[in-house]
Amino acid sequence: MNSSTATKILAAWLLGMSMPLLAESSNDAGHWLERMSAAMSQMCYQGTFVYVQGDEVETMRITHVSDDDGVRERLVSVSGAQREILRDSNGVRWIKGDDHSVMEDPSFGRSFFPEIPLAPTDESSVSYRFEVGDKERIAGHTGRNVKIIPRDHFRYGYNLWLEEQSALLLKWELLDNKQQGLAKLMFTELNLGSEVDLKELESASQLKEFKTLESSLPSSRSLTNSNPSWQASKLPPGFRLTAHRYLGKQDQEIYEHLVYSDGLAAVSIYVESNRDALEEKDTGISKMGTTHAFSRLSDNVLITVVGDVPAVTVKFIGSSVESGAR
Repeated sequence: MNSSTATKILAAWLLGMSMPLLAESSNDAGHWLERMSAAMSQMCYQGTFVYVQGDEVETMRITHVSDDDGVRERLVSVSGAQREILRDSNGVRWIKGDDHSVMEDPSFGRSFFPEIPLAPTDESSVSYRFEVGDKERIAGHTGRNVKIIPRDHFRYGYNLWLEEQSALLLKWELLDNKQQGLAKLMFTELNLGSEVDLKELESASQLKEFKTLESSLPSSRSLTNSNPSWQASKLPPGFRLTAHRYLGKQDQEIYEHLVYSDGLAAVSIYVESNRDALEEKDTGISKMGTTHAFSRLSDNVLITVVGDVPAVTVKFIGSSVESGAR
């Protein structure tokens, strides 16, 4: 698994108040997901989990603490390539043991994990069905199954198992529109609250001996009140524009970023006029794990659509991106 794929499987769930259990009804799925959202933002936890995708299996150890010092997180690979990720108020550091390098990003403050839906909305209910399933014993905890089922072929589904008392995520499955498994993550050992060993937040690496890799992306200018120069003229049901920004200066090469979401799934569109990108980039559909990308050239710019969605979705959206589209 490469570092980009690994970034997608890193997680953050955080120690909140226990809430009363809900009745076993499909109508309560939204409440379970709202509780999961609260747990992910308030809980302290530590454990070992396994990520499985096809024939690829990776084991990782994660420590996540939220206290008076803020949110701190450390994730280290147990199997596969040596890798370590640290997150705190200063941002994120990705440490690669194979070439002794560190990539730092002070502006990246969020945690990591597969794209986890947090709570259904009226918008997302148009595209998904939500159901509460049976219980299952996972890593010494009782988990309640919550199913998120896509209504069409434009998005993936999810199978989640949430810890019965706190709704903390114990197990995650990504499903295609036919309910066939694409990837799975499951804790094999998990400690909560006072059981968390704070010493595991400390890096085993001597960071001063590492080199820092600077990002090659230009500085961003977020223009939330501006109209995008490029937009998708056709979207799958439920998707809408949720974020937009320019990168770099207006008098330089175009670098525009747009995000479309259906309330759960998100798709990014990048529009570039960089000549090196135009010459080196392969067009068409590409795949990395469960992430699909579609690229094409139009009016001397490169349009790339990326998302944890089926290939048909990125192609459908990417084929409709136009200059001045409304």
